[in-house]
Amino acid sequence: MPRMSPAEVLFCRSVPWRFLARRMVPWATQGWPLAGRVLEIGGGSGAMAAAIIESNGQVNLTTTDIDLAMVQAAQRSLAGLPIETRQADAAALPFADGSFDMVLSFLMLHHVVEWEQAIAEAARVLRPGGSFVGYDLLSSRVARWIHWVDHSPHRLIEVAAFRAALEQAGLNPLRLHATAGGRVLRFVAQKPSIAVNDAS
Repeated sequence: MPRMSPAEVLFCRSVPWRFLARRMVPWATQGWPLAGRVLEIGGGSGAMAAAIIESNGQVNLTTTDIDLAMVQAAQRSLAGLPIETRQADAAALPFADGSFDMVLSFLMLHHVVEWEQAIAEAARVLRPGGSFVGYDLLSSRVARWIHWVDHSPHRLIEVAAFRAALEQAGLNPLRLHATAGGRVLRFVAQKPSIAVNDAS
């Protein structure tokens, strides 16, 4: 999985981002209840994880990132909080099938060039009835320009392709909302409670 550009790393470690994260969680999750065992993929320096625990202290939260430097930054910033921090590739998660009640992804999937694989991994580690929730950048002139300037590896999201990837992974798209003038996609998808093969 590609890593973020130096500019994005600096932003993710910044005080403004930590401040903004507190306000982003309700917006990003569309009010979807956070409960049980929760996995955040591509969690960076831990700003969103900290915000989640502040407002949802009952969750059992694990935050991950592929970049060891970001994991170490998260371990420092989250010290003392009941959050497990681990290095992990979103496209090859080191967790057993059905390990989590919820997987969260905040503005990171477009950095996984083959983001369909990350969606498939999120579906795999979800228990039946679990939810995949978050937001990401849609393909737009502004998003393409930003990533051209900072030279970060990326592949921006298209709504139809994203919906197809969710369905291919066995997830039901419940809420797919394009916001910010069509530049951002917020999503909630759910793994069926009963496997299709078990329903007969």
